[in-house]
Amino acid sequence: MTRYQIIYADPPWDYRGQLQHAGSGNDTTGGAVKHYPTMSGQELASMDVPGISDLAQSLLFMWSSNPHLPEALRLMEAWGFKWATVAFVWDKHKVNPGYYTMSQVELCLVGKRGRIPKPRGARNVRQFVSSPRGAHSAKPEEVRRRIEQMFPTQKKIELFARTEVPGWDYWGNGVGKSDPL
Repeated sequence: MTRYQIIYADPPWDYRGQLQHAGSGNDTTGGAVKHYPTMSGQELASMDVPGISDLAQSLLFMWSSNPHLPEALRLMEAWGFKWATVAFVWDKHKVNPGYYTMSQVELCLVGKRGRIPKPRGARNVRQFVSSPRGAHSAKPEEVRRRIEQMFPTQKKIELFARTEVPGWDYWGNGVGKSDPL
């Protein structure tokens, strides 16, 4: 079985059918369940991510919506990783209504299993990413490029992938499918 040093994941968080609203007098913009099958925290935790992780040196780069932050930290632990930091903060250039403030950023967390993979590449990669929001749930390609700059030689996999990317293995039912804005 292949063991990966870099695991990049955008879990299909379950919002219990909640839709995103486009503002007063407008229709909804949809929700995760309108675009792809979602998974509960328990379903996500049961995935054998520990079985594909390099036990001695691996990192998990995992996206979390802000409402799912506590669940994301639990999932990280269930997959055998220890919380390290926020790897990236993505400014989407558009806002969604929130319960407390207008939501405009999303977080990519990093968890560590064992040591940081070596050899290291770039160490001056910036945390803040400013990139317009695209198709529902699609993440900016800039984040993957930055991960590649930091860890150019490590074995990499993307979980819940939407596209095939050279140099990365992938797992997910979204590869080859497109979702309009």
